[in-house]
Formats: sequence, structure tokens, C-alpha cells
Amino acid sequence: MVAEELPDGAVDRLRRAADEQHRTSRTVRLGTVFAATVPLLVPAIREFHALHSATEVEVIAAQQSVIHRSLLEGGVDLGLVNYLEGDDLAPDLHTTELLRGRPVVCLRPDSPLAALESVGVDDLLSEPLIVMRAGYLMHRFTHRLLKGRVPSFSYSADGAEMGKLMVAEGLGVTVLPDYNVVGDPLERTGAITCRPLKDDTTTVLLVVQRSRSGSVTRAARDLHRIFVERAEAHRTAQP
Repeated sequence: MVAEELPDGAVDRLRRAADEQHRTSRTVRLGTVFAATVPLLVPAIREFHALHSATEVEVIAAQQSVIHRSLLEGGVDLGLVNYLEGDDLAPDLHTTELLRGRPVVCLRPDSPLAALESVGVDDLLSEPLIVMRAGYLMHRFTHRLLKGRVPSFSYSADGAEMGKLMVAEGLGVTVLPDYNVVGDPLERTGAITCRPLKDDTTTVLLVVQRSRSGSVTRAARDLHRIFVERAEAHRTAQP
């Protein structure tokens, strides 16, 4: 049997339908280091779901280098990562700044350091220290902050969410961007709090990234836009 050839108009319609299906993919894959979960990530996904009720957002927790590689290889559509101000940005990725913050010491309200207005390095070294695992931005920052000095005891945590839970359980203190702590459910219920670092003026940036090459689905573009709008609203609401 000879297959019937489709007229040119039908071929064009099929191609347009395939393109439309690609642009409106039912899944948006978001790689994140779980930064700014409360002020930005959760509200953005909630707003996105109201707009795309049939589209799933797959949130993939990973280190920054893994997210960058996945963006370039097409494994994720968008990435939420941290930078220190002045860091070189990945040239193959389109980067949009969302939030700016400061590193703070995350601790329990009953910690001796909570009585201080700001925490110096000597104070920090007097407590067990929960350090982010190598590959996370705050691991690099904390080692730069300590300048080779060693805490009395330390743990290693795989990301901010685990670090905050360990702090809440009384295992020690950790250093995180302020937008990772302020407003967190553990902070709102009084399980954790934070204090600024003494004599430190470092700025931490939260950015959203996507690949410069390749097509972006309509759903991914909408989620990107929502992140930008939510970040602007958050900045405006800050005192």
C-alpha cells in the first residue's frame, strides 16, 4: 500500500501543531539551590499554577555547577542560583538578577550568639559551625570569611534547607543569605533567627538563568516573568 501524501497545507498545520506543543510543554523543569524559598520560590510557583493549572513544575535541587550544566544540556528550563557580587557570570546563560542580600549567621534564639547585635569571626568560631557542602556558594564564602581558621567543631550540610533544620535542632550555627532565613517557617515560629556578620559588606545575588541557545517554552517564559515580577514586589515591600 502506498502512503497517501498530505497536501502542503496539512503538513504546515502539523508542523505548527508540533511547534505549539513544544512551546506549551506540560512540564517546566526548575533547577534550584533552594534559595529564597519563602519570599520568592513558593509564591512564584503558586502564581504559575493559577496561570498554567495543567502544567507541572518539577523542582530539582542541585548544586550550582550541576544546574549550569543541565541548563546548557537542556535538562532543566530555568535555574535559580546564588552569586557573590563581582563573580563572573556564565557567558552561555542569560542571567536576570532577582534579589540582593547579605550573609547572616543563622542560629537558635537561645544561642549565646543571639545576645549579640552582630557576630564576628571569633564569636562564630566559638560555636559548632554547620558549613554548606563544597559546591555551594556559601561554602566558598564561609571559607573566605574564616581565612583558614578552624571552628571548634563543624558539620557539613547539603544545602540551606538542611542547614536550617540542623540549626533548629541545636546542632550549631550556619551562614546563609538573609533571604534564605527571614520569613522562613522555622524563623516565623521562633525555631531559628539570624544576626548580621560584623564588619562584613558582602552582597549575595539571587538570579534566574536560562540557556542563551535553544527554544524556551511558553510556560517557562511565563515562570521566568513571574519570578522577575515577584522579586520586584518583594524588593518594593522591604523597609
